[in-house]
Amino acid sequence: MMDLLCAYSLPLLVLAAVLLDQLLGEPRRFHPLVGLGNFARRVEDLCYPSHTKSASRLYSQGMAAVCLVIAPFVLLAVWLQTLQVVGVFFPIVVLYFCIAPRSLREHAERVWLALQARELVAARTAVSMMVSRDTTQLDERAVAKATVESVLENGNDAIFAALFWFVVAGAPGVVLYRISNTLDAMWGYRNARYQYFGWAAARLDDWLNFIPARLTALSYALLGKTSSALRCWRTQAPLWDSPNAGPVMAAGAGALQVQLGGAARYCGVEETRPLLGGGEAVGAADIRRACALVQRVLWVWLGLIFVASSVWEVAHA
Repeated sequence: MMDLLCAYSLPLLVLAAVLLDQLLGEPRRFHPLVGLGNFARRVEDLCYPSHTKSASRLYSQGMAAVCLVIAPFVLLAVWLQTLQVVGVFFPIVVLYFCIAPRSLREHAERVWLALQARELVAARTAVSMMVSRDTTQLDERAVAKATVESVLENGNDAIFAALFWFVVAGAPGVVLYRISNTLDAMWGYRNARYQYFGWAAARLDDWLNFIPARLTALSYALLGKTSSALRCWRTQAPLWDSPNAGPVMAAGAGALQVQLGGAARYCGVEETRPLLGGGEAVGAADIRRACALVQRVLWVWLGLIFVASSVWEVAHA
């Protein structure tokens, strides 16, 4: 059933998955990514060297672990997509599970509502569900800043990069991307345990995100304050640790004309991050502005997918 990914059906598959997400949101009882995380932890237990800490052994075992987690699911996706009946619905369901625009918006909305009600403790709790930094001591502006940063970065990670790989390689492509992104979140840390073992997961996620992140940054720029976004992308993104989060967050901050970055505490240690954007300090209202920007980009991408598919069909008629 590979003909489903032809010029006419591809945009319909994408639209169906996005509408399914808007209707149902994130699964409440069991999400496949939870099961994936449990499976990845078992693979880590199997592959992590117990008798040596040599860098070369950790590198090789980390690469083996990534292959063991990714290969079965990608191959399964390749097979299921070819089936006559299952292949009709499988790509839609897979893309639905791999994107999360409604969930991202709902998490941000909880923070916004708590800030509006002046319930700082509730706002800290809500934002802790979105970010990995310590949130217990954040004031209102810091909570708002963390939320806006998460919305902008996850706009790429949880929506646009997944759409990109679905368009490029169908269900196997989006499965590959989503698993690599999950493994990076689990193993891609520069600490004593994962510095070498997690290298392969982190690099694979960097490679798969390289083009989508820049398309996301460009989209933020074009649908926000364009000149400011492009300037921030050019001058500030290279200062950020992540080669992909830097362009996305710098362009997003410039598009919204707010100040992001700066000090943040992770695992009890305060990190001084470069400043991003410019203009006003972030406030609660900017949470909704960031969500609106991501939503505009999503609908523009859908429109472009339809237009590009139509042009492709006409050119190859």
